[in-house]
Amino acid sequence: MTCLQAAAPRVRQVSENQCHMCMPIGAVAVFKGIENAMVLVHGSQGCSTYMRLANVEHYNEPVDIASSSLNEKQAIYGGEANLRKAMDNVIRVYQPTVLGILTTCLSETMGEDLERIVTAYVQEKNVSGVDIIPVNTPSYSGTQSEGFWAATRGIIAYYVRPTLPHRRINVIVPHISPADIREIKRILDGAGLSYTLVPDYSMTLDRPYGGRYQKIPPGGATVKEIVEMSGAPVTIQFGTTCPDTLSPGLYLEKEFGVPLVNLPLPIGLKNMDLFVETITKISGQPIPDALMLERGWLLDGMADSHKFNAEGRPVIYGEPELVYAFATLCAENGATPVVIASGTKNSLIAERLNQVIESADEKPVILEGADIAAIEESALCAGSNIAIGHSGGKSLTERHGIPLVRIGFPIHDRIGGQRILSAGYRGTLAFLDRFTNTLLETKYATYRQKIKEELCTTRGS
Repeated sequence: MTCLQAAAPRVRQVSENQCHMCMPIGAVAVFKGIENAMVLVHGSQGCSTYMRLANVEHYNEPVDIASSSLNEKQAIYGGEANLRKAMDNVIRVYQPTVLGILTTCLSETMGEDLERIVTAYVQEKNVSGVDIIPVNTPSYSGTQSEGFWAATRGIIAYYVRPTLPHRRINVIVPHISPADIREIKRILDGAGLSYTLVPDYSMTLDRPYGGRYQKIPPGGATVKEIVEMSGAPVTIQFGTTCPDTLSPGLYLEKEFGVPLVNLPLPIGLKNMDLFVETITKISGQPIPDALMLERGWLLDGMADSHKFNAEGRPVIYGEPELVYAFATLCAENGATPVVIASGTKNSLIAERLNQVIESADEKPVILEGADIAAIEESALCAGSNIAIGHSGGKSLTERHGIPLVRIGFPIHDRIGGQRILSAGYRGTLAFLDRFTNTLLETKYATYRQKIKEELCTTRGS
């Protein structure tokens, strides 16, 4: 296969090591970011087991996910009875005030009418004290990124009502690490802003040691705050690649007139500057001194590492919002990406990256709806020497010796995925050090062999 063939879009009959995970697994994280919420997956036991395992391995915390346990019988006769029984059990055992119901491929293919089942259940059981929120998340129609946005929009649409204007701004985040959420909150606090951040799983999926298991850990955005999002002066949404049909911020703007400012994740100098410029404009206050110091340290780090980063030829893959942010970060540090890929179809990455890549000497290969096999082929043809993405791409290292700097979800072959900080000036500098040191480690581990090979080639000629 030639490099041009590898770079061109291809139709695969099957995926070889998917680059993405399923829609409901993204939605699970959202419900874990709502106070006193529990989530129930309407599908087979295997679906919820897979989701629990993926989340536990990444976050290193117990992550409870209930299941309606559909099997062959329900696939033929319908799963309503199973779902009703599951809701009974979850409400009795966990006593949540919010219960998210997510569909799977099986329940969607069966044609289960989730809205009707939930409405009938609430009326017949006279349910009180718990809000049951159904969200359709069939994996065959999207990835975990789209599931995340769908659940966030669904929760906001369920709760938000007209309210009196107030000063709390809305902040909506994509599927990022708990450490990144905490950093965004620290920056907002430092700017003196009052805010409602949704979803907020910074404590529920990365909590301090407590000594005792809790069925539903404390933390998360409160229902009261979500209800009042309609009265906010503005919504900041980190969702430049979020489709309009799934955009929570766009919903608030259209339904309640809350102005939307759609920003890239504050990862990288330019992206973070844009965030700081936005919040200082909203607050009317000057940039905090602490942030200016952090920006200065980042600039110093960029100057220190630039000469090494020029040798980098990164392949970047994962969820669209993260891919966009890290592609811009690498480009501004002299390591223009050679392959940019996502498992999400119609990810808007190419459209959003036009300004970043138009001045590049070498245009990157951009892949959408890609699997790891396609990413590997393109990376090899482009001569990539470093990768940025989740653990699914570890085969780049194992098979081809391309080192992987891990970011995103899932990270299941290393400890601390939930604590990886990339946001803000501090997080950007931390990532930049990891990236540059990975390049240096590879360089110093292989340069003697390369010299030997060059000498042999010279003597042979």
